[in-house]
Amino acid sequence: MAGSVDRSFLDWPFFEPHHRDLAARLEDWCAANLPVAHDDVDAACKALVARLGAGGWLRHTGAAEGERLDVRTLCLIRETLARHDALADFAFAMQGLGMGAVSLFGTSDQRAWLDRTRTGTAIAAFALTEPGSGSDVAATATIAERVQGGWRLNGSKTYISNGGIADIHVVFARTGEAMGARGLSAFLMPAGVAGLTVAERIEVMAPHPLATLHLSDVHLPDEALIGRPGEGFKLAMSVLDVFRPTVGAAALGLGRRALQEALSRVTSRRIQGEPLSALQLVQGHLADMALKLDAAALLVYRAAWAKDQGAARISREAAMAKLYATEAAQQVIDMAVQLHGGDGVRHGVKVEELYREIRALRIYEGASDVQRVVIARSLLGA
Repeated sequence: MAGSVDRSFLDWPFFEPHHRDLAARLEDWCAANLPVAHDDVDAACKALVARLGAGGWLRHTGAAEGERLDVRTLCLIRETLARHDALADFAFAMQGLGMGAVSLFGTSDQRAWLDRTRTGTAIAAFALTEPGSGSDVAATATIAERVQGGWRLNGSKTYISNGGIADIHVVFARTGEAMGARGLSAFLMPAGVAGLTVAERIEVMAPHPLATLHLSDVHLPDEALIGRPGEGFKLAMSVLDVFRPTVGAAALGLGRRALQEALSRVTSRRIQGEPLSALQLVQGHLADMALKLDAAALLVYRAAWAKDQGAARISREAAMAKLYATEAAQQVIDMAVQLHGGDGVRHGVKVEELYREIRALRIYEGASDVQRVVIARSLLGA
């Protein structure tokens, strides 16, 4: 990896000694284990989940009964993994997001799945998005009907991360207790259940395992229901409250790597006999990049700290963290590409990879404009 990364933020009062110790140990682990080849994305993700599980890192993605998710730890891990290998961050994050509803609201029996996802012996997925409902969760059309001994589900889910390789899914469906968001419920759905098929594998600009899932008369037992009927929207938003700041942390990691690469470039590349870094305009760009990253980090770790202090909801703080960090990282990475000149758009150069990796983070788990609505409504008291 080019140069050294600024880790002075670990001295901020948001963190406790165990966070600093974890960050140092993870840095050593990443140096020994990352990056991995991305040629076969499915195989790479499976291998990363197994390796992260063996390293003990996945235990932080879930909370057993009586435990609580530590959001600062989740953010630190995602930031560090993303800086080394974005696919490793993806593999880690989906174990947490996929089983977030179980960590927060699951029964003792449902938490048995956490024993597997936290050790890397099972892969998790979060099945919320549909062809006709992305940010508008209340428009969910997948139906779950009461039947003898359980529920029958019909519908489609799309852009499902780990779709096609997951062993267990948390799936959201309309159970009809009320109109809109109040009529949704969450279910635990294992892979291999009759009626669940992978309708399409989706290829995107930064390869990740994504799929459209089709549910045709999928039967799930009563005990598959997470929480109570009609609580699905509340469950989903509670999970996103926890994991939206971690998306900002992943963006922060990508942005930090971009600044690292840019610093290496401008100090080694010469123009008219002097390094690029001697140009005041280049220095100005570097200053802007560092400023955006520090501001993003403050928002990310403010949100994580607030949740860890016991705040019931951090919707505004989480929205601010995700919105600013992902937008800022996009700008930082774009400038890193610019400072690389022609090499910046050359396939195989790190900043080109980062340019493709960052774009999706401004969309998933609530697009940037959705975060603006969340923030505005909190100001208006709506």
